[in-house]
Amino acid sequence: MSQTYPIVAVTGSSGAGTTVVRRTFEEIFSARGITAAIIEGDSFHKYDREEMGKLVGEWERTAGRGISHFGPEANLFYEMDALFRSYGNSGSGVSRLYLHNEERASLYGKKPGTFTSWKEISSNTDLLFYEGLHGGVKYNEINIAKHVDLLIGVTPTINLEWIQKINRDINFRGHSIESITDTIIRRMDDYVYYIVPQFSRTHINFQRVPTVDTSNPF
Repeated sequence: MSQTYPIVAVTGSSGAGTTVVRRTFEEIFSARGITAAIIEGDSFHKYDREEMGKLVGEWERTAGRGISHFGPEANLFYEMDALFRSYGNSGSGVSRLYLHNEERASLYGKKPGTFTSWKEISSNTDLLFYEGLHGGVKYNEINIAKHVDLLIGVTPTINLEWIQKINRDINFRGHSIESITDTIIRRMDDYVYYIVPQFSRTHINFQRVPTVDTSNPF
């Protein structure tokens, strides 16, 4: 934790609503003249979309279970820990972006589902703001939560999460309902072991309450 270089993290599952929270914080930062280093959790995925697609099948054939973006095998937890540690100590570190769709990828001359290059964070930021899946994750000796000055959890309302994920991934990322359903099923073990435990490490949790029928997301 650092008073000089504070870190704020918003963590939640895919479709939980962390992006809405991020936009709210960005409005606060803008209104108060705060310069934040914005870190997107997807940027610490280990594999691009094409590589991940190949690995899913290989893992199911050889390991008897799936690999998912919720778990350690498909993420750069050590690099994420290094960024949080470095920023807390000196306000420095490296980051990149994951390019989900054609519109965003075209801005960087790359294909959707790939990453930008790593680059140094600006030296004149007031804080680091992380939004993603693993703002409070623990794995082996890695403890991301210990670096975070304010850790906010968007806790599960699971059918609502799935409805939002399905809607987003179909309309904005070009996925099919079949592939999204397969992903949800494949992620369940990692959801239990790596996503949910984070909400016992947060400083603040809040949970959305659905006002529509969520009985069957599929």
